[in-house]
Order: sequence, then structure tokens, then C-alpha cells
Amino acid sequence: MRSVRMTEELWQHLLSLREGSVRPVALSTDVDASCLSLYRPIAIRGEPMVLAQVGQSLDGRVATPTGDAQDVSGCDGIAHLHRCRALVDAVVVGVGTVVADNPSLSVRAVSGRSPVRVVVDCNGRMPERAKMLHDGGAPVLVLQADDVPLRSSRHAVIQLPRQADGGLAPPDILEALAERGLTTVLVEGGANTISRFVDAQLIDRLHVSVAPIIIGSGPAGIRLSPIDRLSEARRPEVQVYNIGTDIVFDCNFRAEMRHGTASADREDILMADLA
Repeated sequence: MRSVRMTEELWQHLLSLREGSVRPVALSTDVDASCLSLYRPIAIRGEPMVLAQVGQSLDGRVATPTGDAQDVSGCDGIAHLHRCRALVDAVVVGVGTVVADNPSLSVRAVSGRSPVRVVVDCNGRMPERAKMLHDGGAPVLVLQADDVPLRSSRHAVIQLPRQADGGLAPPDILEALAERGLTTVLVEGGANTISRFVDAQLIDRLHVSVAPIIIGSGPAGIRLSPIDRLSEARRPEVQVYNIGTDIVFDCNFRAEMRHGTASADREDILMADLA
């Protein structure tokens, strides 16, 4: 397990990477840079990057049965989430999260720019009184199905094809964002939104931030399609970080897919040799 000790020097270095600076803020030779492996993959620009983040209890809950999620993450877990927001171009949530929590999705616990706020709202349920529409912060994009009538609103609306299951396809969402220059994306919630991206194999990294609290019941942060055997379970490459009040599991799904492809190739060769 690695310990994360974020300093202003390290954070300014990461922000300069996020801005694509030709000459990033230099680090002194004696700096403890152990946290760079957690944040640098998000900060650097080059190829598209999709990060998902879940803050949960020891028993995998993100809220109580009544929906209270106020203090699931500790102060360092909140700072971690806000660092992730500050390093991406856009943060994505489902409209259910907006209705339940009325989030700002802004950067407040750390310095840095707030990302474009994206709400997946298939059926046009976005509340006109939502906090993010009136706080004067970063732009808000609402993605809805193309069979929903447009209404006069305070936010930009992007219409996408409705899928057979009634939702929007994650590849269509990412393509619409990329067309607007938003290629480093944080999928923040809720569970259905994150799960659709994971099931579509479009998540490069998943951060699971675990706080030392046991809730005992309530919703989970991820709900994937059911499997019959553990051999079908996702087994990403994982690094573990102690960030203070919380523990972060950095799950590298991109590495998992590379290893899976290599394993499949090896199996094909063995089968050909046996034949």
C-alpha cells in the first residue's frame, strides 16, 4: 500500500500537466512523488481517458436506505474526488443523482478548474431548480433521448438515439463529448450510470474510495450485469493507496483488457498446437 502525501508543489505540477503545459511545473529532487501514479494518468493529455469514482463504506454501501450519503467519505476522500474533478474535462452523472442529491459537481476542496458538468437524462427529468443550473459555475450539458420533446431551459441539450433498453449508449455519450473537446471524463454516479460504462468496457480506471464506516444496508455503488461463475468476474490490475481518512483502490481496467487479449492469444496458440 502506498501513502499519498499531497503537497502544493505536487498539486501544481499535476495541474500543469492537466493544462497540457509544454514545460510542467518542476518538482524538487527531494519531493515524495508516490501519489503521482494515482493522479498522473488522469492529468496527462494525449489519448482519451475515462475514469469512474465510487466513494463507499467498508461493506460496499454508498448511502443509507433513505438515501443519506452526506458523510460516507472522509475529508480526504472528498479531497480525492475533487482532485479527480479538477484534472478532467467533464464529469458525468445520471439525472437520478441530480434529483436525489442536487450536487454542484464543482471543485471546492482543492484549487483548480471545475469541469463541464454532464447529466445523462434520457427522459427529460432534469429539475429546472437544480443547483448547478443557477450557481454561475462551469457549463452544464444535458444528454437526453432524441424522442423526448425539447423544452426551453437554462442548459444546453444534446439529443442521442435511445437504445432498446430505454437508455443512452455510453459510446454515443463519449463521442458527443469528444466532439466538444471533452476527452478526459469522470463518471461519478450513480450506480446505474457507472455500471453501464463498466459493462460497455469503456472505463479505463475505476477508483473505489473506501471509508472506515459500516452502514449495514442501503444501495451499492456499482451494480453490474449478473454472472454465474467467479471466473467471469472482472479482475483489474489494482494499486492501493492510503490517502488519510480513506483507502483508494485504483483499478486499471485498460491493463486488464490488455492481459485478457494476451491470454486469449496464448490460448489460441496452444489449441492450434494441440490440433
